[in-house]
Amino acid sequence: MTRVPRLIAVGIRTHVSYMSRSPIEITFAVLVPLVYATLAVYLFRAAGDPDRLLTASVGAGLMGIWGSVLFGSGGAVQNQRWLGTLETLVVAPTPLALVLLPITLATAVIGTYAMGATVLWGVLFFDVPLDFAHPLLFLVAVPVCVLSLGMTGLLLAATFVLLRNANALANPLDTPVWLLSGLLVPIDVLPAWTHPLSWALPMTWGARAVHAATSGGEVVTPLLTALTLGSAYALAAVLVLGRVERRARAAATLALA
Repeated sequence: MTRVPRLIAVGIRTHVSYMSRSPIEITFAVLVPLVYATLAVYLFRAAGDPDRLLTASVGAGLMGIWGSVLFGSGGAVQNQRWLGTLETLVVAPTPLALVLLPITLATAVIGTYAMGATVLWGVLFFDVPLDFAHPLLFLVAVPVCVLSLGMTGLLLAATFVLLRNANALANPLDTPVWLLSGLLVPIDVLPAWTHPLSWALPMTWGARAVHAATSGGEVVTPLLTALTLGSAYALAAVLVLGRVERRARAAATLALA
């Protein structure tokens, strides 16, 4: 029972250390969330809604976390190919899901910088007031949202194992998913046919909990829903990985050559 938590903890620490030394990861982690935050603040001000500037900063931070998870999940598999370690990870006694989970969680942990950076950016340069409706619940909601994003990344990584260029799939998924999740724009303004897609995403409920803790509203129910859906995504990832691994072995699609 202690091996799995230790494996996940060591894996997260290892991959966070690895990604924190990558110039590309650092560049995207530092610059992209600040661009999101700046655009969001100006858009909300132009819309005559200055009371939601903190919500805009928080939403921009969530967008940064999602971008880190999405490209990190795809890039992690690709990096293992480039390093020549993907085949070793697949044939190791440890289940592949437990190998990929720390990678996806590490990308989410790296992305949490975006939350602090965008909020601080808004306070220092745009005079955004730090008036959280539920400060303590906000500190709980953010890790739960990060965890739900990590579970989504695990399911994505399960499919990325089969792809030789996983980023080709990650690129078109960035904007549609954060729109459907209501990270910055409420899903109520989206077409009605998109709402079931939004409700099926754990990050939708995680983002709803974070926004409710920021501006007021029900926090506990969205948190529990995000955890439930995240667990379902993790279970689906384990099942998919079993099939994907068998297919990748049979088709010899793990290596670049």
